[in-house]
Amino acid sequence: MLDLIRNRLRQGMRTLAFPRVPAPELPERFRGRPTRDPGRCPDDCGPCASAAPSGVFVRGPDGRTALDLGACLFSPEEAAACTPGAVGYTRDYRMAVTARGALVTPTGEVALARALDERSRRLFGRSLRLRSVVAGSCGGCEAELVALGNVVFDLARFGVQFVASPRHADGLVVTGAVNANMRGALMKTYEAVPAPKFVLAVGACALSGGPFRGSGEVAGGVPEEIPVDLWVPGCPPHPLTILDGVLRLLGALENGAP
Repeated sequence: MLDLIRNRLRQGMRTLAFPRVPAPELPERFRGRPTRDPGRCPDDCGPCASAAPSGVFVRGPDGRTALDLGACLFSPEEAAACTPGAVGYTRDYRMAVTARGALVTPTGEVALARALDERSRRLFGRSLRLRSVVAGSCGGCEAELVALGNVVFDLARFGVQFVASPRHADGLVVTGAVNANMRGALMKTYEAVPAPKFVLAVGACALSGGPFRGSGEVAGGVPEEIPVDLWVPGCPPHPLTILDGVLRLLGALENGAP
């Protein structure tokens, strides 16, 4: 016990001062927000889409090639599917948005999440309870959610905690591709959360089906019947990506703030 106390004193404060202080730069091996150079990437996304292991390459609203960050698996194979040097990954963890369509972008830039309305911020800004629903996941996204509770990120200091019952929750955090066996359970859990409530979709599977998209066994992410307030891309998303999105949703980070 004395050794533990000495180690803690020697280590000092380990909790990030984020968002009061900008988060530290993530290591070079970290694959964050994708980026695309339209000058190097062809407007016809067909060849890239057929070579990529995911649905990251799509046609944007203008008919030209765009990146769907919600379907991105953040793998080197996706970048290699396009013209060399046209697609890569930054170390930017900020990707959470309030509209699914905002994740379809020609360059990788996204409009970050907007805050809830003033009434919702008054209700949830100081005490937010979330129920996690694992709807057919590999476990990666859940590991990052667990990490939010450790001493480094300490989600609870913002008044945000996970609860065991949906009837005690203010909202849901959905992970997984929503397989056939979990769809009914997810719908019942959503209905059990008292209004007003909101939903966070976390990870590529919840956003688009991830590597399982197209399978008859999955719904391709959160069903349309459940309105989503925050879309968090990643496979899995970094804890800072989730934390940044939640704080923007609660108005703790100003809209558009770095």
